[in-house]
Amino acid sequence: MALELPSLPYAADALAPVISERSLRMHHEGVHASYVKRLNTLLEGSDQAPQSLEHIMATGRGEAQACACQAWNHTFFWQCLTPWHSPMGQSLEHAISERWGSIEAFQQAFTASAMAHFMGGWTWLVYTPQGRLDIHNAVDAGSPLLRKLSPLLAVDMWEHAWYVDFGSDRRKYLQKLWGIINWSFVEQCLEDAVATSQGRRNLRPSWEV
Repeated sequence: MALELPSLPYAADALAPVISERSLRMHHEGVHASYVKRLNTLLEGSDQAPQSLEHIMATGRGEAQACACQAWNHTFFWQCLTPWHSPMGQSLEHAISERWGSIEAFQQAFTASAMAHFMGGWTWLVYTPQGRLDIHNAVDAGSPLLRKLSPLLAVDMWEHAWYVDFGSDRRKYLQKLWGIINWSFVEQCLEDAVATSQGRRNLRPSWEV
């Protein structure tokens, strides 16, 4: 059974004016879809075809693994954004403030890390096996899952994510994204990561494909 491109969790024009409908359609129906299509081609006729993206990421090699990572990363990224008001909950705010001192300091650290990431890739907020929050840059199709890190928040730092709306101004792209982050989703990911690390839960999130 072929893998399918997941639908966006909101309308294509819902993130405007931060991300325009044109940019979002190009990103989702063009870039994201191309990874799913290519992965299906690579897996056609193989015993990996019915497996999950996570399985292919963990066991695949070369282009198949890269396409699986990119498909998974994009699916996660769409969940990290929302057109609806999504205030940060107390437990997430406490965890971030405990690690960086304040929400503002975290955003500055995250933006600095992303801006220093000159290659194509991703910047992530993660929960580590040591039980702490951290900021992690991944080159190209890299994913925290490959390093045993639990992803909480993803920002796509490939040029296709910002160029249509912001030209070469990556910093403006990052600044604007803070207004559409789905903090409820980030907090749920943190709760799941903590529960899993304590052996209380090991469930596959409903958004994964």
